[in-house]
Amino acid sequence: MPETPSFRKAYLWTICLVAAMGGLLFGYDWVVIGGAKAFYEPFFSISDKTPFLRGFAQSSALVGCLAGALLSGSLTGRFGRKKMLILSGFLFTASAVGTALARDFPSFVSFRILGGLGIGLASILSPMYIAEISPAERRGKFVSINQLTIVIGIVAAQGINWLIARPVPPGATAEAILHSWNGRLGWRWMFGAETVPAGLFFLLAFFIPESPRWLVKKGRTGPAGKILSALGGEDYARATLAEIQRTLEGGEAKVAFRTLLEPGILKILALGAFLALFQQWCGINVIFLYAQEVFAGAGYQVSEILFKILITGLVNLLFTFAAIRTVDRLGRRKLMLLGAGGLAAIYAVLGWGYLQGSKGIPMLILVVSAIACYAMTLAPVTWVILSEIFPNRVRGAAMSVAVFTLWTACAALTLTFPYLQGGMGTAGTFWLYGGICLGSFFVLAKKLPETKGKSLEEIERKLTGPR
Repeated sequence: MPETPSFRKAYLWTICLVAAMGGLLFGYDWVVIGGAKAFYEPFFSISDKTPFLRGFAQSSALVGCLAGALLSGSLTGRFGRKKMLILSGFLFTASAVGTALARDFPSFVSFRILGGLGIGLASILSPMYIAEISPAERRGKFVSINQLTIVIGIVAAQGINWLIARPVPPGATAEAILHSWNGRLGWRWMFGAETVPAGLFFLLAFFIPESPRWLVKKGRTGPAGKILSALGGEDYARATLAEIQRTLEGGEAKVAFRTLLEPGILKILALGAFLALFQQWCGINVIFLYAQEVFAGAGYQVSEILFKILITGLVNLLFTFAAIRTVDRLGRRKLMLLGAGGLAAIYAVLGWGYLQGSKGIPMLILVVSAIACYAMTLAPVTWVILSEIFPNRVRGAAMSVAVFTLWTACAALTLTFPYLQGGMGTAGTFWLYGGICLGSFFVLAKKLPETKGKSLEEIERKLTGPR
């Protein structure tokens, strides 16, 4: 649907930026633990424990992510997008406070799980809400803003970790770190700093409108029309309402998960699940979550590692801007193929570098190159496609399944990395991820359609046939 000249861009930007704060908190909460790892492990006496216990500390938020993703379909379908965004803001706030004040490992993990629940909700709601409220020609850009805020959250976590942490002497033992300021209080401030943006998101979410597509699905065309009129004028509202209603004709008011097994929808769901799986098993998240091990293997000390982590975050941010500029120009398909092929090539060289014992700047450049490739392709574009391809009547439930798949894949990636690294070495592990990227390149080349410039209803007709 063409964007009307009267479209209120400032209003749309404001709404989308508030919704995208869920992405910012997602990014911060997800990555802050990577910088705090060297300090909370001695505090909770898990530095010398099994790989599982250390891996569980890193991935405990994923338990909440999985629950949030699984519940989001029914919750967003019943209560709407806005109320669930408010709930996710509350969960982020409670998690930030609770994690910062945790006195023992069980309470620490419990509040990390609570924050993960917020991540699970926000990771679905923010891009879906933005997609449902944006015009077709700018939808890729606006949904990519959610990825931009995720990256800003990542950079904020990395920067705050670096600023808070006091210098750590080379070769410092876990005992020395435990009795340092970092080991006693520093890591708490890293988690507690999230309280400010989380509280702000919780408050601002009360002032955004509900998704007009959800309102139409619930039969509330009057309020939906008012929101669409406020965005693009009366003509835009009438045309959009008519198109939404056509795609909902004959659909169920309440979508059962068995609806997702209909042949036309199941095909799209399988594509979405594959995209979610690949975005995680392309391997980039191990660089963020296990940055200490990745950079230590490249010859860096703890204090140096925190600064190198910040560098990776800034590169991530820079190339996310590149993605926002290109996603509606080059299209989704080309960027996804570029990401898969580019990462496969970089991992081949990175693995060789680890095998040869390369240290310092060359290895940093390779790690940064992988992050740059991911940031302008797979990271934002996967979320754009997932927010676009599912039909209106099942979007909440289908997104729930796709994102549940994503977080399940992420949990498996996070928990298996210590074992893969121990069994295959860092070189072999990155070669494994490279092989996955190469195989996915051919799957995407065959199965992924282009969706740029089409309304959500046009995409639905193309993928499922006329209703």
